[in-house]
Amino acid sequence: MSALWIFALLNYLYADVIALFAIVGSPNPAEEAPQLPQWALMGSAVLMEISIAMILASRLLPFRANRLANIIAGGFMTLVNGYLCFVAPLTILGRPPAYPEYLFFATIETVSPRSSSGRRGLGQGLKPAVSSEQAQLGC
Repeated sequence: MSALWIFALLNYLYADVIALFAIVGSPNPAEEAPQLPQWALMGSAVLMEISIAMILASRLLPFRANRLANIIAGGFMTLVNGYLCFVAPLTILGRPPAYPEYLFFATIETVSPRSSSGRRGLGQGLKPAVSSEQAQLGC
């Protein structure tokens, strides 16, 4: 599970870096840079922290708590990313459509947390290749 959260987090971060490159490389970066209010910056920090915390939680929580946390966090991140990247630009919020490269990352970001929330726990339903008696005997 933690590998999927690392994958999602790296996609979030790299998409933001690419968006910053697009702003800095534009003819008028001061005019094209979004002026985000403090609540939007705090919201972005919380969204990143959910993914960071889930990396650790996926390693430390017992199976049931891990599964529930992944379902909740994965579902929440999927809804937020889906709304911000695909719904908000098409509604009355006035945001222009995102750059194609950002939409590419947004598609991956929207799918990856959802895939982590739907996975079954590793080891569930698997049978050991060696019985415990054979393991003790060194066979």
